[in-house]
Amino acid sequence: MNYTTLHIARRFCGPPNSANGGYVCGLVAKHMDQPCQVTLHAPPPLDTDLQLHPDGDGLQLKLGEQLLASARPYSFDLDIPPPPTFEEAQEAQQHFVGIRHHDLPGCFVCGTNRDAGDGLRIFTGCVCEHEDQVAALWQPAADLADADGNVASEFLWAALDCPGFFAVKPVSDMALLGRFSVRIEQPVRPGETLMVSAWAISHAGRKHNAGSALYRSNGERVACAEATWISLNR
Repeated sequence: MNYTTLHIARRFCGPPNSANGGYVCGLVAKHMDQPCQVTLHAPPPLDTDLQLHPDGDGLQLKLGEQLLASARPYSFDLDIPPPPTFEEAQEAQQHFVGIRHHDLPGCFVCGTNRDAGDGLRIFTGCVCEHEDQVAALWQPAADLADADGNVASEFLWAALDCPGFFAVKPVSDMALLGRFSVRIEQPVRPGETLMVSAWAISHAGRKHNAGSALYRSNGERVACAEATWISLNR
């Protein structure tokens, strides 16, 4: 059979019993040999062998016959606002709405119940001078490194995921990631202090488009992302 087996450990959850969307998208994208967009079709289960199949010029992630995610070649142009200053990002995370109430407190990326060194603990809050922008600081831990000593790409995808939700949250109280594309522009080393920024782009019914970016503390961009979020009916 022509497929690759992927196994997502429980550590990398978003909702309690399924994987964080950005992390899954990053894992799938890692197996594409070109820039791509990943679409999530169903929640990928944890601690389960999943099958990554070739599909034309893309890939499909499946559990048996169930389609969980698909990837296709894709590139994007993004109108990226100026990054926050280090001080603005540091201050913004103090206003993270998830501190008061979090629908997914165990999320690998933004969960408040995750310990340092376990979850990423990226707590984006409103940038006071730019109310349509959220920001936070993030310092990747050593265990996120790949064989080359850089932060593995799937963790950069993950870090750019949840901030986009908090950028669209004022319009969509609860939403899940639908489509995601990331462009990594420079390698990142564990231990660097990065700034994370995200902003809403547009809203159309239940669909919400957001952008996000990662910067070094001096404002140098290292990655950016384009995401579509889908509102859930409460």
